Amino acid sequence: MFRFASAALIAAPLALAALPGLAADIERTPAPEGARVYFIEPTDGATVPQTFTVKFGLENMGVAPAGTDKPATGHHHLLIDQELPPFDQPIGGDVMHFGGGQTQTEVTLPPGTHTLQLILGDMKHVPHDPPIYSEQITVNVE
Repeated sequence: MFRFASAALIAAPLALAALPGLAADIERTPAPEGARVYFIEPTDGATVPQTFTVKFGLENMGVAPAGTDKPATGHHHLLIDQELPPFDQPIGGDVMHFGGGQTQTEVTLPPGTHTLQLILGDMKHVPHDPPIYSEQITVNVE
């Protein structure tokens, strides 16, 4: 039993140390030239109720559910009050994923000023190369 615990204590840090190297091995999907993701609504600076609809726009690409291996497609991810994620690894769980190919959602936020930003992910939730992300917009929630 003691040998197993000792081996686990040695192996776990070695496995964790290898994880950063895995990100470098992830192949990123090429983005089509001129691809652009943007907000249809709300607009930058809009005043919105606590629950409001967010509509996503996309140019020069198609929307496809996560796991769909089709050129020039991706799916949306919405960042609320967050910075962009790393571009060389799958987009994390702290971001709203729309892996079903959704192009809009309802969001409920507390009153105040909030930022919204979209980033497109490929079939593996990895940002394209180059990454396709919107301008960050601000909304004022009543």
